[in-house]
Amino acid sequence: MAYSVKNTLKDPVIILPALFSIIIHLVFVNNLEYHRDELLYFSLGMHPSAGYNSVPPLIGWVAFVMQNIFGYSVFAVRLFPALLGGVLIILVAALTRELGGSRFAAFLSGIGLLVSIFFQRSFFLFQPVHIEIFLWTLIIYLVVKYINSLKGNILILIGVVAGLSLLNKYMAAILLLGLFVIIPFTRYRFVLREKRFLIGLMTGFLIFLPNLIWQIYRGFPVTGHLSELYDTQLVHMDIPLFLTEQLLMPFAGSFFTLAGIIFLFGSGMMRKYRFLAYLSLFVIIGLMLLKGKGYYTLGVFPFLIAAGAVAYEQWISRMWIRILFPMILIIITLPVVPMGIPVFKATGLIKYFKVQEEKYGMDQGRRFEDGTIHSLPQDYADMLGWEELTSIAVTAYNKIENKKACFIYGENYGQAGAIMVIGKKYGLPEPISFSESFQYWYPDRFEPDITSMIYINDEEPGEDLKTLFSRITKVGSITNKHAREYGTSVYICEEPVRSFNQFWHERTAENN
Repeated sequence: MAYSVKNTLKDPVIILPALFSIIIHLVFVNNLEYHRDELLYFSLGMHPSAGYNSVPPLIGWVAFVMQNIFGYSVFAVRLFPALLGGVLIILVAALTRELGGSRFAAFLSGIGLLVSIFFQRSFFLFQPVHIEIFLWTLIIYLVVKYINSLKGNILILIGVVAGLSLLNKYMAAILLLGLFVIIPFTRYRFVLREKRFLIGLMTGFLIFLPNLIWQIYRGFPVTGHLSELYDTQLVHMDIPLFLTEQLLMPFAGSFFTLAGIIFLFGSGMMRKYRFLAYLSLFVIIGLMLLKGKGYYTLGVFPFLIAAGAVAYEQWISRMWIRILFPMILIIITLPVVPMGIPVFKATGLIKYFKVQEEKYGMDQGRRFEDGTIHSLPQDYADMLGWEELTSIAVTAYNKIENKKACFIYGENYGQAGAIMVIGKKYGLPEPISFSESFQYWYPDRFEPDITSMIYINDEEPGEDLKTLFSRITKVGSITNKHAREYGTSVYICEEPVRSFNQFWHERTAENN
């Protein structure tokens, strides 16, 4: 089928939903503050590297580019995911056409994304998830494109995108593994012997190689991260919750994902693409058995939405139903948009979720990773308090006379990230932390030796600090009780009783 992304760019039926998506994601960027994870990932951009503690390097490279062009504001942080969301709509429309859909189906696929809660949320925040969704969709698009054209150069492109996917999240390995497992059982097994396939495979490996070398050099820190993730978060996952989330994350978009699965397996029109349905199930079932988080499957959803759009085009022939169907989906979605995009400020969101519980008995979305329920979803609670925390740190820093003999310490990556990113506008120095990738950036010793330290933690200073500094003064705490960091405090630690560098040597030796 001679249809491409280039053709889609000329079609206003697709461009308008893409532009609408970009606008709707940017209009509300300042309703809440930076997200905890955004502070981490944007901090990575200040230290470009071949790898980081919990993620491959691509998100850090993107952060480096964005901050050097647009700065460090909330708008600068969220501009890239908003733009990529618009591009994804265009890509999925092109994928829909490759699957045999018309302009109507391509338009429906855009609507299917717009009414999906996962799309609204993923392309609002600067996290690896939005890049993952896009790259997985691009891989599947190129696979379908190859099936339709048998052009060998596409196999090389698949290798390139596969390498980039692994540079973004290691989760891409499950998609690639699924392809390697399933393809030998299809009519396309000949691809594995194609010269261009081998070239693509090698190209993808070379793209990923710098991060692999970095992991080897660092002793594979990703394994420690995965172990901690399982012990603290994945242990709370269960199969019923996982399967429920597969329907709730798309919300109205589930009309497309379910239709896509049914159509791929049941329609002769989809026979040559059917193995991609098995691939989708491989990813979903595999992650379910591995006790992955529900959102780990999001990369296959745009493809299923595209297939679902083709299905509805085949199933719906009357024009008035074709007009009414997307309108109904939009109407269904409007009441739940605050679950995907913070269209209200914090007080409005708190009231919204309170009404959902009081009137409808719904607490969906407000369950934290530890299983507890709060006034706001965890993502929103993680987008409060950082400005207040940074301003308290500024107050503390301004009290220090000898700033050259002082540093700021954040116990977790959110606290350190707030100083790193938000602190830019106040002229704060880079913080020190042992959390996440910050552990790679602290100095071996301080010159001159430290005489004061600004300490940030959600707990009081420990005995090690109390025995090191003879004077510890609390400056202030986060007062917003709806913030996940509520109560996190800033302290000034002064008058060390012995050499701080000696203490630091002992402390870092334990950390290493």
